[in-house]
Order: sequence, then C-alpha cells, then structure tokens
Amino acid sequence: MNKEEFMRKAIALSIENVAKGGGPFGAVIVKDGEIIATGVNRVTSTCDPTAHAEISAIRAAAKALGTFNLSGCEIYTSCEPCPMCFGAIYWARLDKIYYANTKTDAKDIGFDDSFIYDELELKPADRKLQSEPLLREEALKAFEEWTKNMDKIEY
Repeated sequence: MNKEEFMRKAIALSIENVAKGGGPFGAVIVKDGEIIATGVNRVTSTCDPTAHAEISAIRAAAKALGTFNLSGCEIYTSCEPCPMCFGAIYWARLDKIYYANTKTDAKDIGFDDSFIYDELELKPADRKLQSEPLLREEALKAFEEWTKNMDKIEY
C-alpha cells in the first residue's frame, strides 16, 4: 500500500465510525509498509475523554509491538491531531504524521481545540482551569528515587 491508500483507510474508518454513532475521526499506524494498528474515536461509546482515534491506535500499536516506543512507525489520521493526541504522538516517538482534515476543518464542525493552545501560552495562574501547587517537597521524593534507580527503563 502507498501513503494515499493508508490515508484512505483512516478516512474510511472515520466515516464508518460516524455511521456507528461515533466521532468523525480515524487513524492508522504503519510500520515497514504494513498496518499494525487502527483506531477510531470512542469518546462517547466508552465514556473516555482520552479515547481519540490517534490515542486508540497508539495503544493498539504499542500492545501489538510490545513496546511503548513506536519509532519506525508512521501515523495516518483523518484529521490534524488535537493537542492531547499531538503530545501522545511525540511521546510514542512516531516518525511522521500524515493528516487529512485540518484543525480549522474540525473547528468548523464544533471540534475546536484552539482554546487549549491559547491556555498553554498563559501562566498557570492566568488559565481558566485553576491549578495550585501542593506538597512539592513530598512529591520530589519520587523524582529522587527515579534518579537513583539504576534499573529504570527510561522513556
């Protein structure tokens, strides 16, 4: 299969998911020219706000490959990733993102992530979602233990 065929698969998944009552998003993860995982938006069907197509595909790919490091893989997604999925793609170390619809296309149908990008630019005290540091000195113990642990698996 070529890039266009992989993207057509992601788009087909998104259309099929709408027909099943889900969100209009689909994703395909490819390694060495083979599809190793797919995902669709399952936010409402699973009552999980993190169950976006890209996250679902990443979880399936990691399970299929037995690793959290998806280097050597590419993701084809029917829409430009939201901030959460974009971060997950980076953390999974995927080599490349291909996307069809843009974040503006998504915004036009009610999936507007721009407020998150705007919030990230603000100091925590100025964000709409209030946050407050609490018990940092106690929490640093875990970081100290991590630093000392010679058997840790870095990611």
